[in-house]
Amino acid sequence: MKFSCGTRFAFLVLFLIAAQSVAVYAGSFHKDVQIHWGDGRGKVRDRDGKLLSLSLDKSSGSGFQSNQEFLYGKAEVQMKLVAGNSAGTVTTFYLKAPGTMWDEIDFEFLGNISGHPYTLHTNVYTQGSGDKEQQFHLCFTVDGIPIREFKNSESIGVPFPKNQPMRLYASLWEAEHWATRGGLEKTDWSKAPFTAFYRNYNVEGCVWANGKSSCPANSPWFTQTLDQRGIDKMKWAQSKYMVYNYCTDTKRFPKGVPKVCT
Repeated sequence: MKFSCGTRFAFLVLFLIAAQSVAVYAGSFHKDVQIHWGDGRGKVRDRDGKLLSLSLDKSSGSGFQSNQEFLYGKAEVQMKLVAGNSAGTVTTFYLKAPGTMWDEIDFEFLGNISGHPYTLHTNVYTQGSGDKEQQFHLCFTVDGIPIREFKNSESIGVPFPKNQPMRLYASLWEAEHWATRGGLEKTDWSKAPFTAFYRNYNVEGCVWANGKSSCPANSPWFTQTLDQRGIDKMKWAQSKYMVYNYCTDTKRFPKGVPKVCT
């Protein structure tokens, strides 16, 4: 299926934790996640636990979290974003560790007015420090195309999210003060409730429990990196559809871009 910049829907297929994986198991929203906020606005839609919806109205949004924490792994889900005029809404799928020196990997889909593309806002926090944003317009078929790689640069003093187990989260919430054109486009609450769908949630990873990580046997995915074909796809997506890159924002970083960019 192909999408244009005017499309109302988009799908997220792959979310990596540290490395690229080779296989996943068939997950279930019934047994693998809990809807932890939203007062009934989040719902599992089918008996098999393959489809979950989150909704947003003027009173509240909603969200879910994974029952398990992971140190390394791969998470996969299909997302159907809010249709039509989605200005001011933010639909997310992300990883986060607890605490004040937390690690976090963000995928946030920023809504827009009808006929305009979603913006995919990505960020990486390491030891509580973010400021590593890259943004993309979803004007291409996203399935199977990597868009970002965050390499281990500890050798030059850049922390890497490798020691803190993280939980998977997803949410739908309102951020009209910044989400769409810097807050110029406001949420049209006459269109509420807004609804996003998550389908075919799958995870393979090193589950964290009782203070240690347990990895699947015979799964060497944690030693793999993007191959040349994947790198070429990523460069293509970045060259054509990246609309913001912190590594090139010299106005924001007048004393020099972050070390990880060099």
